[in-house]
Amino acid sequence: MKAKLSFLTALLFVSLVALNAGEPPITLWPQGAPGALGTTAKDIPTLTPHLPAKANGAAMVLIPGGSYSGIYEGQGDPFARWLNEQGITVFVLRYRLGSAGYRYPAQLQDAVKAMRHVRKNAAQWKIEANRIGVMGFSAGGHLVSTLINRPEDGEVASTDNAERVSPRPDLAILCYPVISMITKPHAASQRNLIGASPDDALVRKTSSELQVHAGLPPCFVWHTGEDKMVPVDHSLLFAAALQRHGVPHELHIYQRGDHGTGLMGTVHPWMGDLLFWLHAQGFK
Repeated sequence: MKAKLSFLTALLFVSLVALNAGEPPITLWPQGAPGALGTTAKDIPTLTPHLPAKANGAAMVLIPGGSYSGIYEGQGDPFARWLNEQGITVFVLRYRLGSAGYRYPAQLQDAVKAMRHVRKNAAQWKIEANRIGVMGFSAGGHLVSTLINRPEDGEVASTDNAERVSPRPDLAILCYPVISMITKPHAASQRNLIGASPDDALVRKTSSELQVHAGLPPCFVWHTGEDKMVPVDHSLLFAAALQRHGVPHELHIYQRGDHGTGLMGTVHPWMGDLLFWLHAQGFK
């Protein structure tokens, strides 16, 4: 039965890919990103809309991982199409990377800009401005955590009053996220984000378990106990901080599976658990 379900899930996924292509990418910074090091694709962050056949008014900014050295496409467009099936309008963020010479907070500047762009243009996309979430995987989960914890670090001076709309997501989903730069840090993400020899203040600023405070949006966090790349300790530390500060959250630790478990085309309970939670948040 499990093999049959896996085949049917994979077949459904292939069908969704064929039927639901993304819109053309939007250049987030038409005049050039702040501190841009060049003018090639790696210097130009984009946001790609994926529109559902029947929109429910909710939206998600989707942030793939890749150790801040690349963008893992398997965590981008495939999940955008799956969320589209739930009626959610999705925007896949391709942000600047440490491998291209960009250090913190360049990535956060891109995430803040993406949230503002979606909220500012909510009417155009038939989105409700108070139903815009953010979802990230691995290093993308770390970017989600800094977006909700320290959006001020991603602020860029602007004379455009329209840019003053809030970058705060209305909920956050963190999938096997990188969280800490202190406790069992993920070496590649740490190096690409804050360099080989960061000072203590920067290490603490980018250790998201230390930056949690009251008033954050509801969070859904999941990980696997067998993750060998990003230890489950990261999600446990983050969830403990959310609990201490009274932030509504749901934590799921699944026993089996290494880093990247639960990608599209497989059967895993996290997807059903997430849909149940999204329904409770009014996103489905």
